[in-house]
Amino acid sequence: MKQMNKLMGALLGGAVMMGALALPGTAAAGADDGKTKVVIQVSDSNPATWNLALNNVKNFQAATNGQAIIEVVAYGPGIGMLTADSEVANRVSEAVDSGVKVAACGNTMKAKKLTKEDMNAKVDIVPGGVVEIVEREKEGYSYIRP
Repeated sequence: MKQMNKLMGALLGGAVMMGALALPGTAAAGADDGKTKVVIQVSDSNPATWNLALNNVKNFQAATNGQAIIEVVAYGPGIGMLTADSEVANRVSEAVDSGVKVAACGNTMKAKKLTKEDMNAKVDIVPGGVVEIVEREKEGYSYIRP
């Protein structure tokens, strides 16, 4: 009888675990096919930092055979590198063309009086950069800050 209770407990525990894994927003839900997810913060205006971040993106894509979901989020001083005429604009465009989401903080844009027309046309604008990063972390993204 004790062994039967242990077996039933193990089966019930397994069923609960499987049910939990199948909830929306979890890896088993299939929305991202189990891909590695990474969010990269850039809040520095230094082009070297941006080039490092974009190198990280390329290296990560190569290491995962392009099977990762990558988002770069810029806010504060880092947003200047997402303007249409920045010195890394071509590299930012290349990253977007390779499947990377690059997001500019709308709050920083307002504070710096930047408009959508000032920005690289391939960049997404999100309401808040910090909020975007926190939301991605809640979704299971790994956080990187070069």
